Amino acid sequence: MSSAIKSLKSLGFPWITQDPFLFCVHHLDHYPAGNELMGPSAPLTGRNIGQDFDAGQRWRMYHGHKVPGFPAHPHRGFETVTVAAKGFIDHSDSLGAAGRFGEGDVQWMTAGGGVQHCEMFPLLKKDADNPLELFQIWLNLPKSKKMARPYFSMLWADTIPCHVTEGADKGKTTVRIIAGGIGNLRAPDPAPDSWAADPSHEVAIWTIKMESGATWEIPAASSYVNRSLYFYEGESVVVDGQHLSRASAIELTPDVPVSLKNGNVPSSFLLLQGVPIGEPVVQYGPFVMNSQSEIQQAMTEYQQTEFGGWPWPSYEHVHARERSRFARYPDGKEEVKEL
Repeated sequence: MSSAIKSLKSLGFPWITQDPFLFCVHHLDHYPAGNELMGPSAPLTGRNIGQDFDAGQRWRMYHGHKVPGFPAHPHRGFETVTVAAKGFIDHSDSLGAAGRFGEGDVQWMTAGGGVQHCEMFPLLKKDADNPLELFQIWLNLPKSKKMARPYFSMLWADTIPCHVTEGADKGKTTVRIIAGGIGNLRAPDPAPDSWAADPSHEVAIWTIKMESGATWEIPAASSYVNRSLYFYEGESVVVDGQHLSRASAIELTPDVPVSLKNGNVPSSFLLLQGVPIGEPVVQYGPFVMNSQSEIQQAMTEYQQTEFGGWPWPSYEHVHARERSRFARYPDGKEEVKEL
């Protein structure tokens, strides 16, 4: 009998993805206490400020100068799904939308025809460490939706369903369903123009936590789906009878159930799957289109319009320290959650 594992690679930075996904990165930073500006209360000497991606450090500034994060930058032609597992992210964009989310919240943004946004990591605690863990996933848009109206939404942590299983004398497995579904559990609705909005595309974004010794079976999908499993935390797991170590990107056969048996310490996984879009992908930095001429058009339009300009006082805009979790949408509607 053939293995359900189609290919196996080491995790890099970013992680290797399959159509309809374009990009996936996992950030884990052990930030110290914050200073008055909500940046790190620690020296920045020796860091490549503006390009601080040194994986050998416990934390990084990324493109930020005073606060860690990613100052204003444009996107066109795809979606970003940002999963804030720990810590907080401040969002501001050229639509006038804004938010602070974290501790399990997910931001889903359709860049569509063009948007600028910044994603900063405010270190809110001045008297304690500020750990941050997030995934950013780029989900492609088909040609018919590349120029869709930009859209911003928040999937709050308490709206994301969890599929929990526990066998006799075995550990527990918890699957957070950010997109897709398991049995009768369905994720919150994705953005309306998303490839994930059509259930027949079988898009799934799941985070999987397995306790020591836990077993679980990934349910089968259709044969024409692309399915990737990323083993990023833990020591060992047995996937369809094959022993694997941490930091593995596993391409799975989609139309058979796949058994997972965890090792002696808790493990964490991310699963991405979906029907491939199957169209040409031409990428230039933050623009993803179907042809080089469309990329040139995106660059020209951004130079001329800045996709609506930048309505915030700084390209590294962060919200006031005392603000709770919130989302303010382009139409002025606002949702507020406790920190």
